[in-house]
Amino acid sequence: MERLPQALKTLVDQLTALPGVGRKSALRMGLTMLNWPEEKARSLGQAIYDLRASLCLCSHCRSLSETDPCPVCSDPGRDPEILCVVADWDSLLAIDEAGFYRGKYLVLGGLLSPLDGIHSDQLAFDLLHNRLKQGEVKEVVLALGTTRDGEATESYVSNMLSRDFPSIRVSRLAQGIPVGSDLKYMDRETLKQSMTYRQALG
Repeated sequence: MERLPQALKTLVDQLTALPGVGRKSALRMGLTMLNWPEEKARSLGQAIYDLRASLCLCSHCRSLSETDPCPVCSDPGRDPEILCVVADWDSLLAIDEAGFYRGKYLVLGGLLSPLDGIHSDQLAFDLLHNRLKQGEVKEVVLALGTTRDGEATESYVSNMLSRDFPSIRVSRLAQGIPVGSDLKYMDRETLKQSMTYRQALG
């Protein structure tokens, strides 16, 4: 990349920070953008800026939103007694856009992964604990996928609930999701069946 003009090299370096984007793909994107009209390039830059400027994390569930609380947390039609715990906003989106779940959510912000340096103090376990202390939630649905990190996180949350909130029902998605799979890549029908036939833990 040494022969690239500095401005193009800088853009390529930034684009390769995106998941699944290698240097060749980033270079193709950069060259494509170079051929755009100036107004289109400015619009892309503005959209990226606006993304950061206009979105926040909901203080109730840590979902991405333009408002705090987010539309789900402020929706009176949602069942406040069921709380679905997910790893990230992508998973929340996959479940919610499928249209069958009418409870509320809590986004942990990742999964426990000591090998990757992600420990319990870096995730939203304190927020979850405080949410449950309010006494409104009757069931926690763990929708954390079937990866090793997902199962480790599920075990951590399940143990926390059995210790501190033994009256709250804890369930996990039924075994329709292949081992090692991430929720965000599951189709609507698989998610629906897994939620409908979720299994009690403990």
